[in-house]
Amino acid sequence: MKPLFWIGLVVLVLGVASFFVTIPRQESHGVKTGDVSIGVQVKHNEKISPAVGAVLLIVAAGSCTFIDGGDVALYVSTRDGH
Repeated sequence: MKPLFWIGLVVLVLGVASFFVTIPRQESHGVKTGDVSIGVQVKHNEKISPAVGAVLLIVAAGSCTFIDGGDVALYVSTRDGH
């Protein structure tokens, strides 16, 4: 198969995964005064914006269907039912 199809397929999988998989993030906050230090670690699980996931899906569908699979799209559109 053509490389553009495989790239589109990978982007498609990443687009679908972006709706379900969270990205862990950790922050450290603290105060140090002389010999005393107080610190807090905060952990967040964030999802990617749904708009980014939708863009990934649209780009992947376009690269898999219209750009790389142009022969298939042309066959379907010119088929006269016989």
